[in-house]
Amino acid sequence: MIKSIMKNRKGILLMLISAAFACFGQLLWKIGADGSILYLLVGFVLYGLGGLVMLYAFRFGSLSVLQPMLSISYVLSIFLGATILNESVSLMKIIGVAVIMIGVIFVAGGDSE
Repeated sequence: MIKSIMKNRKGILLMLISAAFACFGQLLWKIGADGSILYLLVGFVLYGLGGLVMLYAFRFGSLSVLQPMLSISYVLSIFLGATILNESVSLMKIIGVAVIMIGVIFVAGGDSE
């Protein structure tokens, strides 16, 4: 049982890292949408790294636990949008982020093996 929990933890951590890479890659796509090729290229590299980390993470847990961890990118996107792009954060966005975080916590509990 302990071994299973530790295996899931490593997978969860890797999936969170994957989500962060993908989110920062998409942020750079948004910034580079005005034609800044460097931002677009770096964004593609980060997004690709996120995909590679995700593939590696799947070795350390079940799909039903690990895949939902990527929804943390929604939380990070709202934070980055507000802090870097000066986007507004409404009450509905805050409620949505809270619901996502609660769901991720529940799912991170793992399988009942």
